[in-house]
Amino acid sequence: MDINRKLAISYYKTIATINEPHGIFLVQHQETQKIFIKKVLDVYNIDIYKCLYDSPILGTPQIIDYYEEDGQLTIIEEFISGCSLQEKILSKKLSIEDIHSYMCDLCDVLGQLHSMNPAVVHRDIKPSNVIITNYNRAILLDFNAAKYFSPSSTEDTVLLGTQGYAAPEQYGFGSSTPQTDIYSLGIMLKEMVDSTNDGSFPKYNSIITKCTQIDPAERYKNIKDLKSALLSKFETIPNINTPTEQASFLPPGFRSKRPWKMLVASAYYIFICWLCLTLQVKNVSGLALWFERVFLLAMFLSIPVSYFNYRNIQKLMPICKSTNRFVHYLGITILDITIIFILFIILVIIETGFFNA
Repeated sequence: MDINRKLAISYYKTIATINEPHGIFLVQHQETQKIFIKKVLDVYNIDIYKCLYDSPILGTPQIIDYYEEDGQLTIIEEFISGCSLQEKILSKKLSIEDIHSYMCDLCDVLGQLHSMNPAVVHRDIKPSNVIITNYNRAILLDFNAAKYFSPSSTEDTVLLGTQGYAAPEQYGFGSSTPQTDIYSLGIMLKEMVDSTNDGSFPKYNSIITKCTQIDPAERYKNIKDLKSALLSKFETIPNINTPTEQASFLPPGFRSKRPWKMLVASAYYIFICWLCLTLQVKNVSGLALWFERVFLLAMFLSIPVSYFNYRNIQKLMPICKSTNRFVHYLGITILDITIIFILFIILVIIETGFFNA
């Protein structure tokens, strides 16, 4: 079996070095020509990677294959296109919606890990280990420091983690638990908030304080409670009409305020408005015709609304969160078809009830 795995991994040819000191390379399968990430690890828990291989976690790169030899673990994992959360923080362009969305995405990932039996504790949550995809979803990387939670353990046998993000118990003051990941999430939330100047962000201060308590028992009991707190705080944040908040209500194509995008969007909106509002339907006139025109316009508008995730509408279709590009766009297509179908049914009900009575 190990020989077969080693042979399979030999089919991946290195095409670029991403981080040589950490053994991270961009590789291409010689037969399929698909791109993947190859990692050569000296510090790892092979049982964790076996678990992720057998039971893929939504919101993490899929483990394609792995091979252990001479105290090193070579893994091939899915390539996720995007930029790191660290880059987003440094750009100082995070909006309140971005922060809320990324935190909820990570809570969903950790919810899956912590619900395993036994629970998997990541132990190295930090901005550089989070990739923001091209469709603005947060993906959690790097399970080198991950371990299984053991209720009987009094302290970690191997001290791993990143200074500044690691919880106190990772420095020998106790054993890592799911609350360890909650601590790191709190530190990361604070770093995201500190990169902005939005007056509504102090709403998150109580969450950050509770996440980062020295005593794990004083933190949130579980990741579900943390997500509930995030959702409740987000719902109470008033519309303070900052430029970023205003932009989030602008239609797709105008939120980034890039001239070429606004030009293309304007052309699309003008064209569909002209097409729909001048539509002529045989044997239909007056108010009934205008209902059909407006509903047709709404159907056309649903395309950019779904595709560009206006007001985070993709959350209505869970598979839109998939890291698999095909599944992601399939989810968007299903979402758009669903919206169009609902609009069509409403139109039929209105026409049947009011115009064909």
